[in-house]
Amino acid sequence: MKNLLDRFCRYVRIDTTAVENAGTYPSSPGQLELGRMLVEELRAIGLSDTVQDEHGLVLATLPATVAHPVPTIAWIAHLDTSPETTGRNVQPIVHENYDGRDLVLPGDPSKVIRTCENPELLLLKGKTLVTTDGTTLLGADDKAGVAVIMEAAAQLMARPELPHGPIRICFTCDEEIGHGVDYLDLQKLGAAVGYTLDGGGQGEIDYETFSADLAVVTIRGVAIHPAIAKGRMINAVRLAGLFLERLPRLSLSPETTAERQGFLHPYRLDGGVAEATLRILLRDFDTPRLADYAELLRTVARTILAEYPQASIEVHITPQYRNMAEGLAKEPRALAFAQEAMRRAGLEPKLTIVRGGTDGSRLTELGLPTPNLSCGEHNLHSPLEWTCVEEMAAAVRVLVELAQVWAELSG
Repeated sequence: MKNLLDRFCRYVRIDTTAVENAGTYPSSPGQLELGRMLVEELRAIGLSDTVQDEHGLVLATLPATVAHPVPTIAWIAHLDTSPETTGRNVQPIVHENYDGRDLVLPGDPSKVIRTCENPELLLLKGKTLVTTDGTTLLGADDKAGVAVIMEAAAQLMARPELPHGPIRICFTCDEEIGHGVDYLDLQKLGAAVGYTLDGGGQGEIDYETFSADLAVVTIRGVAIHPAIAKGRMINAVRLAGLFLERLPRLSLSPETTAERQGFLHPYRLDGGVAEATLRILLRDFDTPRLADYAELLRTVARTILAEYPQASIEVHITPQYRNMAEGLAKEPRALAFAQEAMRRAGLEPKLTIVRGGTDGSRLTELGLPTPNLSCGEHNLHSPLEWTCVEEMAAAVRVLVELAQVWAELSG
């Protein structure tokens, strides 16, 4: 527990915020810094082949402790944190022996983690929680996963009597902005099955994710000095407002949907009178519906251009990732062995869907079946983010058991 907590707090203090449109990979220097730290720590526990490649990806191998052939599995987490809330100067606050009450965050007392909004807290009395101070996100997404993998690797290296096959460790960059596996060579990774550690709570296996596209809407107006603008100016900022106003507000938004319902999520607006840009996330479990959402955006654009023909509006769609369910069906052991590992670790496994994606979504699409496992993440991308050390420790137990299950049952 102490080693795990120390690791986690050490990692979250490094600013690894992903930066959209940075023009570099990784998009922020902190990801390289954290990667270098992990390389040193992995080598220190005996993983001599550990490398950080030219793209910032960290790769290492736990060698097999059994003589018979066992499929290579991979444990995967991402180094970056979401750009939606700053990750600069993270100050983790450790709450030992949690008393079950609302948590007022000391850096900004207006930020309160309320039990009525986080009912899972009521099950964690007496546990050790970690929160932000209220001024940043925490970075448990996905540094909880990083810490869990690092601790599980250290435990297996310290206990060579535990039977397991080869295990590849992989830490990726820029997952939060849809580029986590852009430079990951699956042949170089050399695994038959992967597991991302990037999930909430404990005992959950995400086997289905959203399919995702990114829409970039570029609105071009006519700029002219406001003193002589009558009848001549077309203000792109105002047209962006019209565009947003004409999107569904009582449905198809994150605020109004749950479970298997998809959405359109405008999350960024940039620009001025001459040109404005909207970035909109398209999400649904049913992949063909993404095309319907894209057409809805184009329809809105056409209605505005009918009123303002001197303007122009472009809607550009970029695929991001796809629902992992179909790919996982091709390798049923990926889920079955994770369920067995959780039972052996004292947890009752629960198959869940995730209203988002992980590196595993894209990896599964590329041919590496990769479900997502719990590692204690809560209130992601928010200054109200928190994690539970005992839930992270449970994830460590699951990985240690998972390594042994593959060695025992894969033949």
